[in-house]
Amino acid sequence: MESEIRHWGLRLGYLIHDVSRLRRVNFDRELSPLGITRSQWWVLAFISRNNGLPQTQLANELDVGKVALGSLIDRLQEGGFVTREADAKDRRVKRVFLTKKAHKLMSDIEPVSSEFNSRILEGVSLEEMKNTSRMLAKMKENLVALSNGNRPKGGAESDDGLD
Repeated sequence: MESEIRHWGLRLGYLIHDVSRLRRVNFDRELSPLGITRSQWWVLAFISRNNGLPQTQLANELDVGKVALGSLIDRLQEGGFVTREADAKDRRVKRVFLTKKAHKLMSDIEPVSSEFNSRILEGVSLEEMKNTSRMLAKMKENLVALSNGNRPKGGAESDDGLD
């Protein structure tokens, strides 16, 4: 039983990696006609949920180096998608805001993203999606605990709002 669990755990790790890589490559191709990369979209999508976040905090939240994020923000700013504004209390802090152009782009991306997700989920039932989402949420919870130097909580169901 233990060797079977190890086998399936290893297989699951490879599948997660491959699905993630293939999804990134294909989504980049889908976004190409809109003149934006998946990395740029990812930053814009995060900013849209946290408009005005300081650039350094944005780098931490996205788990991206400050220099790499700075380059992405530079390109987004040159494209007219974001602005950087000095914080009212600390002028050294730069807050990042979406522009109207970015909001339009995000609405243009929505149907592309929706259609893409429909195609990659072809043949997958809602129940399969819910079960996989619960499993991945639990794995993420365990990984976050490990990242924080804690042991994962055994057997506790995470409240992922999927039911």
